Amino acid sequence: MTTLYDFTLPLLDGTEKPLADFAGKVVLVVNVASKCGLTPQYEGLEVLQRQYGDKGFVVLGFPCNQFAGQEPGTSEEIAQFCSMTYGVSFPVFERINVNGRWTHPLYKWLKDSAPGLMGGVIKWNFTKFLIGRDGKVIERFAPQFEPKDIAEHIEKAL
Repeated sequence: MTTLYDFTLPLLDGTEKPLADFAGKVVLVVNVASKCGLTPQYEGLEVLQRQYGDKGFVVLGFPCNQFAGQEPGTSEEIAQFCSMTYGVSFPVFERINVNGRWTHPLYKWLKDSAPGLMGGVIKWNFTKFLIGRDGKVIERFAPQFEPKDIAEHIEKAL
């Protein structure tokens, strides 16, 4: 059975990162964008990272440019934006597709594990998937669901 730990993806600096490196942690996977009305959620995601990071939790950001072209930058530009604007300390990966013909296998697995109300389609930027310590999806949260409101779910998983 597939788990989060079966995937390897490149970080913004091009380094291949096996998600098995996060085995035993509670993980929040989020498709992010820097030019979206929901972009301020980066701040809330960073708060969660700082609040629970030392307890075995990590946010993983996956930039996606499939929603109104709201993540057009290069990997270097995305990294600079995350660092300079929101002080992001959690891992951010290279841009990927979350829907359509070229959907990354990670997102195919996430959507199959938690289809959501749209029948498996990612509705917009900042859709969130909470993954348990066993690498399996616990819950999916809609884009408008604020990071702070996920705290109680993270605490249960920890």
